[in-house]
Amino acid sequence: MFRTLAFMLIALYLVQTGCLGSREKELTIIYSGNLNGELEPCGCAEESNQGGIKRRASMVKQLRAEKPDLFLISSGGLLMSGTPQDRLTGKYILKGLAAMDYDALGIQWSDLAFGSDFIEGFKLPWVASNWLGDEFPALRMVERAGLKLAFFTWLDPQTSPERHMAGAEKSVHDDTQAINHAIAKARGDGAVTVLLTTLPLEEVRESISMEEVDILLVQALNEKYSKPQHIGNTLLLQPGMRGMRLGRVDLVVDRNNRIADFSFEVIRLPASVPDDPELEEWYLEYLGQGKEDFMKRSRIRKALISGSSPYMGGEACKGCHAGAYEMWAKSKHAGAYKLLKLVNKDYDPDCIACHTVGFERPGGFVDPVATAHLQNVQCESCHGPCRPHAVSKGAKPVANAGWPPEKICKQCHVGSHSPSFDLERYWPEIEHKKNSDISR
Repeated sequence: MFRTLAFMLIALYLVQTGCLGSREKELTIIYSGNLNGELEPCGCAEESNQGGIKRRASMVKQLRAEKPDLFLISSGGLLMSGTPQDRLTGKYILKGLAAMDYDALGIQWSDLAFGSDFIEGFKLPWVASNWLGDEFPALRMVERAGLKLAFFTWLDPQTSPERHMAGAEKSVHDDTQAINHAIAKARGDGAVTVLLTTLPLEEVRESISMEEVDILLVQALNEKYSKPQHIGNTLLLQPGMRGMRLGRVDLVVDRNNRIADFSFEVIRLPASVPDDPELEEWYLEYLGQGKEDFMKRSRIRKALISGSSPYMGGEACKGCHAGAYEMWAKSKHAGAYKLLKLVNKDYDPDCIACHTVGFERPGGFVDPVATAHLQNVQCESCHGPCRPHAVSKGAKPVANAGWPPEKICKQCHVGSHSPSFDLERYWPEIEHKKNSDISR
C-alpha cells in the first residue's frame, strides 16, 4: 500500500510539473505592420519591386495550406493621406485585406485620416482598446486549435491629431489601468495576450504592465524586420514597413500559456511570388477607378489653364542644343511615358510626375491628348521651364540654372523609385553638355 501511495504521489508530481505527458502547444503567427498606403510596389527598380497586396494574398494562401491554424495579424498603419489618390488607394487596400481573412488589425492614427466610418465600413477585425466610441471593440478574442489569443491595441493619446484641433472631442482615453486589467483578465481566462501599439518599448514599459503581455507588436520604423526579442515574459516583435515582406514566428506555448520557445523567419515577396488570381478583378477595378479619378482631375486642370505655359517641350530646345537633344532622344528618358502604359500606370499620379514634364504644376502635363508634347522625361524635367530662356534666345537662364547634377536627378531618383541611384554610374547614360555640337 505504501508503494502504491508513493507511486501515485510521484505520478501526480510529474503531471503537475509537465514531465509526464507534455502539455505544450504550437502556434504560428504571420505578422506585418505599417503598409503606409502601398497597395503595390513601385516597379521602377528591381530591388524595390517587393510586396504588394496581390503577392501577399498569394503567400498567405501558401502558408495556410501548410499551417491551416495560423493567426494572421497586422499592427495597423495601413493607410496614408498625403495625396488625393491616397483615399482611393486606401479603399482598395482595405478591400484587398478583407479578402485575406485577417484575425486582428491594430489601428494607428494614420488609419483614421479619412474618419472612423471609412475603415469601419470594410468589416475588418479592428481592435482599439482605449477607443471611447462603440465603432471598434476593445478586445478581440480568437480561439483556434485549442489556443486562445486575446488582441489589444493601445492608441497613443499623446500623438492624437485631435490635440491640435480646438474644441475637438477626444476619441481615446488615457486610462492605462483599464487595459492592464483587461490584459490580466484575458490571461487569467487562459489566453495568450497580444498588444499592438505605436509606443516605443520604453514608453510601453512605463505605462503598461508587461508582466501580463505575452506578445508585443510595435510600430515598424524601416523596411526590414527586427529579430524578435524575449524580454521577461514578453516576446517583442517589430515588423518592416511598406508591405515588402511578412514576418513569421512559430511559437511553443507551455502549460501556463507562456512562450517557451520560438523560431523566426522573414518571408520576402519578390516578383517571383505569383499574384493571387482571385484578386485580378479587384485590381482591374482599382485601375479603372484610378483612371476615372485621373480624368476627372484632368478636366478640372484643363478648365483652369489660362495664358501660355512656361513649358515648351523638348522640340523647343532642339534648335540650339541639337547634340544634347540627339543624346536625349536615344535615352530611356525619351520613352519614359510609354513604360507607364506597358504596366497600366499611365493614369497613376504617383508615377506620372516622374515620367512627364511639369505634372500638377501650372502649365505642365495634363494628359497625353491635351499636352502630348510634355510626355516623357524631357529637358524641362531636369532644367525647369524654358519659355523665358527660349523666347529670349538664351539671354535668360532656365529655371533650374545653377543646380548641381545630383539635385537635378534627385527630383525623381529617390527612395523606392530609385533606391540604388548613383550619379557617377547613371550620368554616363545621359551625359551631354550645353553646346549644340557635342554629337559632332
